[in-house]
Amino acid sequence: MSNYDQNLAAPGTAGGAIAVDAGLRDYMLRIYAHMAGGVGLTAVVAWLTYQVTGPALLQSPLMWVFILAPLALVFFIGSRINTLAASTARLLFFVYAALVGISLSILLHIYTNSSITRVFFITAATFGALSLYGYTTRRDLSGLGTFLFMGLIGIIIASLVNLFLWSTALDWLISIVGVGVFAGLTAYDTQRIKAMYDSNDDYTAAGRKSVIAALSLYLNFINLFMMLLRLSGGRR
Repeated sequence: MSNYDQNLAAPGTAGGAIAVDAGLRDYMLRIYAHMAGGVGLTAVVAWLTYQVTGPALLQSPLMWVFILAPLALVFFIGSRINTLAASTARLLFFVYAALVGISLSILLHIYTNSSITRVFFITAATFGALSLYGYTTRRDLSGLGTFLFMGLIGIIIASLVNLFLWSTALDWLISIVGVGVFAGLTAYDTQRIKAMYDSNDDYTAAGRKSVIAALSLYLNFINLFMMLLRLSGGRR
């Protein structure tokens, strides 16, 4: 499945297996560090935006710029990741995380601080457990990819429809399905990211992989957080 598994199974390469295992560990730690840094930056920017602008930004048409800009940037990163320098890709990832923070400041006007904090820690614990499962399980999760992608498309379409319907029941259903989809994607993406590891990658290739992998996990975390908040967050 991965270069790590192949090398580990190769006879007479005990020392090499240990070296690759250390390389895989460093590779995954770098990804989690980028992802955690992105989540932290999003939280800080969201809080600062809420404190500085108050409801003014929420009521301004400019808010749509901050809502749509991250979407455009994430498509740009995904489409150009193979041509970007590793440092540029990393910078764009953190710019994206900051823009998401501005757009998510709206949540601080809707939900109480205590419920946001509570759901954040629930999300962190859930994400950590699912990612650990994806990393350690011997079960091949690749078969879930198509099913989870179809679920994601369904969530997007239903969310767009509900912009016009304003249905509480549909919003609840979207949130329930969303939790399942992003929980599954967390485990699936972790296993996929582990399989992407190649000890022969140079600095640039490894850097690009770590950024796109961190972006995938970051998106899973943020969306899981938002779905759980919609289900159990305390409104102001």
